[in-house]
Amino acid sequence: MVCDLRAIHIQSIKQSFCAVRLDRRKTIMALINLKNFGVTLGAPLFTNLNLTINLGDRLGLVAANGRGKTTLLGCLMGSIEQTAGDITRSRGLRVGYVEQDLPGALINTVFYDMVYQALDAELAASESWRVDVVLDMLEVPDDLRLLPMSRLSGGWQRIAMLARVWVTDPDMLLLDEPTNHLDLRRIGRLQGWLAMLPREFPVVISSHDRSFLDATTNRTLFLREDGSQVFALSYTRARVALDAADAADARRYQNDQKRAQGLRRQAAKLKNIGINSGSDLLTVKTKQLNQRADKIEDAARPAHMGRSTGAIRLGNSGTHAKALVTLDDASVCTPDGRLLFKTGKKWIERGDRIVLLGANGAGKTQFVSMVHRAILNAGDCTRITIAPSLALGFSDQNLSQFGDNETPLNAICTRFDLGDRAARSTLAGAGLNFEFQSKAIGVLSGGQRARLAMLFLRLARPNFYLLDEPTNHLDIEGQEALETELETYGASCLLVSHDRSFIRKVGNRFWLIDNERLKEIENPEDFFHATVDKGD
Repeated sequence: MVCDLRAIHIQSIKQSFCAVRLDRRKTIMALINLKNFGVTLGAPLFTNLNLTINLGDRLGLVAANGRGKTTLLGCLMGSIEQTAGDITRSRGLRVGYVEQDLPGALINTVFYDMVYQALDAELAASESWRVDVVLDMLEVPDDLRLLPMSRLSGGWQRIAMLARVWVTDPDMLLLDEPTNHLDLRRIGRLQGWLAMLPREFPVVISSHDRSFLDATTNRTLFLREDGSQVFALSYTRARVALDAADAADARRYQNDQKRAQGLRRQAAKLKNIGINSGSDLLTVKTKQLNQRADKIEDAARPAHMGRSTGAIRLGNSGTHAKALVTLDDASVCTPDGRLLFKTGKKWIERGDRIVLLGANGAGKTQFVSMVHRAILNAGDCTRITIAPSLALGFSDQNLSQFGDNETPLNAICTRFDLGDRAARSTLAGAGLNFEFQSKAIGVLSGGQRARLAMLFLRLARPNFYLLDEPTNHLDIEGQEALETELETYGASCLLVSHDRSFIRKVGNRFWLIDNERLKEIENPEDFFHATVDKGD
């Protein structure tokens, strides 16, 4: 009964809390307006951006890694200055920015205190109730509220950062990669929480999670160095519209190239005539034609043909073995020996792309680790049989195959038969330019580390991939490239992922951990519905 009364009380406060927010925002129309906006940091990140953010906008921000998403969010927040154009904000606008990573200064702060400290110092004592309201809204267990950030998972750290911002009563939210480190259950809860916000409340979401963007946005900005595109559509539908625009752009580019080539041929003819006749007029005309061709070529380059973040290429070295891994009712346990589930009799065969599904804590990572040890012949794995011809390509969610202090160049040269020059060229092709090749891997961005991991997989020449959260930190361009590579080469793999779009695209078999057993299911949709749509 006490719990019921508490829930009713919290719900009442929550409704009044949101009503106050809504009443205040009814006086605000266009919240932020960007005109001919641009930022250059060494090289242009984006230029000539025109964007208006209004009440009710749920804007998805999409771009490749390193193309300026976080920088743009900083500009909207007011912490980063533009190098071109203008930005106007509604007077008194309060912008809440949830960063991608926990600030180091907060790592030892207790969950509750971290949120409480965000309140205005003069009002903190009288409005501490806001902290409890926000933590209840985000379904934070009571015992976690007393733990320091250092003892929480990355997922709970992100929830803490969201709570810290939301308790300050912002007029709009900026979310930078909000689903990083979240499992499917928490992604579902975050989706549900965003859906419960007042319809007029504006949110800008920078994300590489395509399914999350589809579920939470009504506009999409594709951020580019030049020619950024905005559509009043969620991601998947906006992507179709973008591809159509890019195709038209490519056709225009080809036509302009033909025009420029025609002008150059005409200029070459006039030049020869001018040389033979000594005509200054023809020399001037030749120069004018070449200048027109230059101008057409300079203006013609399509925006979607911008600089690449680096190629992701895999392969399949092949094997004649039909069964690569055989499981004979193997037991999957916690490090202290507690049984999580038994596999039953299962086979991973050539061409299988098996996705391992299960609730958080069900034992997915433990299972991947057990198969990994069996392949390496490290430990007691008597109930797992590995084909002698199996060649492993392994990557886990923490990218533990790398040492934080080693450099990409050293990592490549010491593990593979590549000389310095070939190694540098290979790294550059994967998106790691010369300036990053000799930096410690620990200081590289998540996207750079993820692409380095994909490069390692290619150089290992595997015929079986064991992948734990392979799309973590990969941008959408990288995710699609990885999907294409796995499908094109008929790769065999066992993988764990919380990326629903990736799972749907890549998987051709699905294993679900359920009631301490591993069972095969037809497709993942019922599991998605149970864990994501309901958030439980």
